[in-house]
Amino acid sequence: MTRRGRIVAWTGGVIGVLLLGTAGVGVWVYQHLDGNIHGADISVDGARPVNLSPGSKNILVVGSDSRAGANAKYGKGLTTMQSDTLLVLHIAANHKWATAVSFPRDSWVPIPACTRGNGSKSTPHHFKINEAFSIGGDSGDIRKAAACTIKTVEKNTGLRIDHFTSVDFQGFKGMVNALGGIEVCPKHAIHDKKAHLDMAAGCQNVQDEKALGYVRTRYSVGDGSDLGRIGRQQEFMKALASKAQSKLTSPGELYDFLDSATKSLTTDKDLAGLKPLYDLASTVKDIPSDRLTFLTVPNYYREADVPTDKANVVWQYPQATELFSDLAHDREIGAAGKQRFAEAAKNPITAHSVQVRVLNGTGTPGQAASAAEQLRKLGFTVIATGNAPATDKTTLSYPAALKAQSEVLAARLPGTKTTESTTAAPGAVTLTIGPDFASEVGG
Repeated sequence: MTRRGRIVAWTGGVIGVLLLGTAGVGVWVYQHLDGNIHGADISVDGARPVNLSPGSKNILVVGSDSRAGANAKYGKGLTTMQSDTLLVLHIAANHKWATAVSFPRDSWVPIPACTRGNGSKSTPHHFKINEAFSIGGDSGDIRKAAACTIKTVEKNTGLRIDHFTSVDFQGFKGMVNALGGIEVCPKHAIHDKKAHLDMAAGCQNVQDEKALGYVRTRYSVGDGSDLGRIGRQQEFMKALASKAQSKLTSPGELYDFLDSATKSLTTDKDLAGLKPLYDLASTVKDIPSDRLTFLTVPNYYREADVPTDKANVVWQYPQATELFSDLAHDREIGAAGKQRFAEAAKNPITAHSVQVRVLNGTGTPGQAASAAEQLRKLGFTVIATGNAPATDKTTLSYPAALKAQSEVLAARLPGTKTTESTTAAPGAVTLTIGPDFASEVGG
């Protein structure tokens, strides 16, 4: 199967494509499968990004790690919903290309205020990006879990999310089992108590708990990060979609697969149902394989900025901003763009390596110190604070040799004017705070 089939699998749209093989099975089957899909009336509060490319679609895909019912054994004492996989699929307005961007669940990002299950509001703070799903889903309400996740992704990317879809653990197992398992080839034996997995090295067919454990395992493979798990999940889903596609000529064999897939699927209200999913699949099924791009948001280990944090990653700037801007404006990333991000990732300019002078141009005492503290929390090295003549706008100036470093900081300060200065102090970029300076720095 080509990559166009694989990308459909990630969005749940594989169901629509596979309907081509079940067209003759009857009205009852169609109605049954259509009725399996859960539609959630999702309402995202507050200001939202403007859609800068009408006609394109941004679909947020979540692998739900709910611990309710049959999923309870994967985490005792958890009363809230969990998310295990998070990505955004961008489908171009002309339907000629698409890009899928994965977000490591350990991404350290600002989490905005969200509505909890009891109606109260959470406090804005920085944490792992997957916490957004559990904040909104603390009472098991998928609508609020989705709303908080959408709000968090929109805040951190500037992308307007058009649709939401989620697949849970048990549905995933059902799809794999219905296909008779999927072949995987781990190079080393895996023993992971948390993922309930004991697996020998070498190629083997996995299904049921072993298949689920394989895509969930993390700490017992490689460096124990979420980045390796993302790669395994992507490869597994490609194989799953390929095997499902191969059964298109046998409608009977597909029924169990489709039944499990639709039962496990929750979408926003507009995407709920076989027809809208089929329509979605139709928009991507003819995209050439060389115009489908899969990548992970550029990132590096946060330990480089905050030595005590050995558990999280931070997004690499300005590359992450460039990626999201391209998608927001419907500009194709392509293989060249992916390679450019990969090259930049080899030697990232960390926040810690950027030295900053913070000057207060607001006329209100204490603003430079406050801004400096925010920057330090993000890992930037603040070398001095002071006062500057009054200014209406926050500005960032830098000597020519530090242009790249200024871009790293500017990417965290949307709307800030940056200028190269021949009189700028050497060795540091200078941030002059105006009254428009955000109360919370992003990133």
